[in-house]
Amino acid sequence: MRVLVTGVAGFIGSHVAEHCLKLGFDVVGVDDLSGGFAENIPKGVKFRCGSVTHDAWVAKLWDGGDFDYVYHLAAYAAEGLSHFIRRFNYQNNLIGSINLINQAVLHKVKCFVFTSSSAVYGTNQTPMTEDLVPRPEDPYGISKYAVELDLEAAYRMFGLPYIIFRPHNVYGERQNIADKYRNVVGVFMYQIMQNLPMAIFGDGLQTRAFSYIDDVAPLIAKAPLVDNAYTQVFNIGADKPCTVHSLAQKIAEEFGVALRIQYLPTRKEVLHVFTSHDKIRKFFNLSASVSLEEGIHKMAEWVRGLQTVAPPILFKNIEVPINLPPSWLV
Repeated sequence: MRVLVTGVAGFIGSHVAEHCLKLGFDVVGVDDLSGGFAENIPKGVKFRCGSVTHDAWVAKLWDGGDFDYVYHLAAYAAEGLSHFIRRFNYQNNLIGSINLINQAVLHKVKCFVFTSSSAVYGTNQTPMTEDLVPRPEDPYGISKYAVELDLEAAYRMFGLPYIIFRPHNVYGERQNIADKYRNVVGVFMYQIMQNLPMAIFGDGLQTRAFSYIDDVAPLIAKAPLVDNAYTQVFNIGADKPCTVHSLAQKIAEEFGVALRIQYLPTRKEVLHVFTSHDKIRKFFNLSASVSLEEGIHKMAEWVRGLQTVAPPILFKNIEVPINLPPSWLV
């Protein structure tokens, strides 16, 4: 099988590409390196540097031959920041996706695998199930849900097969820990490595189910080989919710440091996000999941072994600065 993986230099994308290679696929990976790193790209991937927001460039990806499967993981996934970078968010996360869907239809791709997000649920009953009506509360979640709807429309009109995954709070090796706008596990580890207190918005009692990368990437990679998974939507990730405050405690213990927290003003976010995985268990043969403690240890070992850490990221092109958390200005 010849497959295309977008976001291949990023965190989840690089792991999905790696598992595609293990399945024996011929992998072409694309990335614009705006948020990922070239060293993340697995050996054996045929790399193309460019942005999926450029429709003519996306079309040329097929010049080398057709792709059986497309795995679309390229996105700017700073959910909280998306309120303040609305145009940028929709250009990257929605328009870029549509460019790929257009070409997938034109070239009769056998399966389009889309990595959506639990952000589509918004404030909803927990654990969140796939049959709930999505109610996204931020532009990031809105863009992800819009792509889901477009894939449904493309299937009805053109017969484009698809599989949608909704992961949540994924962490692990190759994550950009210097990005303060997302991935709180990485943010906390970066702050500890810099001898800084861990910054928590609000009281830290908001809950998330933090998902280790090995519980997510292998399933996404093999999804097109599961025939009855086509045209389905799946929650994917960890089962057990944890408060952000408890997460900070566990990471401090892993690094052998005293718990130091800087409490910041509460920001507008969904307080409780964790999902049910009963559906995916019916379609996939799931192995035992990695516990939060074990996952933190694995990621911490990788962080401690880094030769260099990228400088902190400061997003400079804020479009709507109103209500922007002050800590995101520096």
